[in-house]
Amino acid sequence: MGVNIFSKQNSNNSNNLSLLKSLEELEDLAKGVGANVIGKLTQNLKKPTPFYLGIGKIDTLKKIVKDSDIETIICDDELHPSQQRNLEKKIGRNIKIIDRTALILDVFASRAKSREGKLQVSLAQHEYLLPRLIRQWTHLERLGGGIGTRGPGETQIETDRRLIRRKIHSLKAEINTIESRRDLSRRQRKDANLRVITLIGYTNAGKSTLFNRLTGEKAIAKNQYFVTLDPLTRKIRLPSGKFVLVTDTVGFIHKLPPSIIAAFKSTIEEINQSSILLYVNDISHNESDKHKTEVEKIIKSLNLDKIRKIYVENKIDKMKSSTKTALEEVSNTINTLSTEDLPTVFVSAKSGANISSLIETIDSILTSTP
Repeated sequence: MGVNIFSKQNSNNSNNLSLLKSLEELEDLAKGVGANVIGKLTQNLKKPTPFYLGIGKIDTLKKIVKDSDIETIICDDELHPSQQRNLEKKIGRNIKIIDRTALILDVFASRAKSREGKLQVSLAQHEYLLPRLIRQWTHLERLGGGIGTRGPGETQIETDRRLIRRKIHSLKAEINTIESRRDLSRRQRKDANLRVITLIGYTNAGKSTLFNRLTGEKAIAKNQYFVTLDPLTRKIRLPSGKFVLVTDTVGFIHKLPPSIIAAFKSTIEEINQSSILLYVNDISHNESDKHKTEVEKIIKSLNLDKIRKIYVENKIDKMKSSTKTALEEVSNTINTLSTEDLPTVFVSAKSGANISSLIETIDSILTSTP
């Protein structure tokens, strides 16, 4: 089991998660893959440094590493390959340094179950590794080289790069084959006039629990990040008699790397075929508004913001007031917050509270739109 300490580079953007909350999220991700977290370190920096941290903070980190049984340092940002190399040289002692992206990829790798999910994760891992290969061979570069010559270290790097590029090409070809089958399924759904309702939202917002509540399915729903990695689709019948497909998808997260989003493009394409997005948010979380901002930012970057949305404020059972009082507050609030374009429904996927209102809202929107 790895022993980890975290470093964090703060952002001045007030819309982002707070420094400590982002670090707590990183800790939960690490624990999800078996890490034992023994310390945290933070620093406010106005601009990045070649070492990720300032020199004084690096000295503090070196002392902590010396005094503790630490194997790995996880940084709460995506490190530039040179930052990673420089920080490793400064810390020394054969300490492994990884970044947020590498950790998320590790979590994804442990969660993927389907063939497509495993291929997508593998593609993201290889694309992440490619620019970082030089870290593996710098110790060989001293053995040869110079003007007009090529040292064995450089030769090995180029060999590995060719192998990784070949693997990336192979993975993309396999994923394209699966995507072709998905295209066929989408055409069949269109021919059958089956509308698609897709659940999106921050990871651990309760999407899988809501999916189970809507469909009667028993998909795994745990209090962990990225439990759902492979999209799951089931057919349900609405009160009007219409049949629709409901799809559960992978959750979004703060600082979700673009490379990971790109690798999951087939999942994104599935979302793009939706008639309605159920925008699930954990209303009980103290960073709820910032989670919504993160998801909205990602949705906009993927050009999915034009699809009709229903805001589903989930986990009202966890609000501070009693469930009865919370539901009374909810029923009074729905009419003031909902509009024709941005309906909002407050529910508890766990208890089933207000699920009927959500289903009626979905049915109403689909009935009123061609």
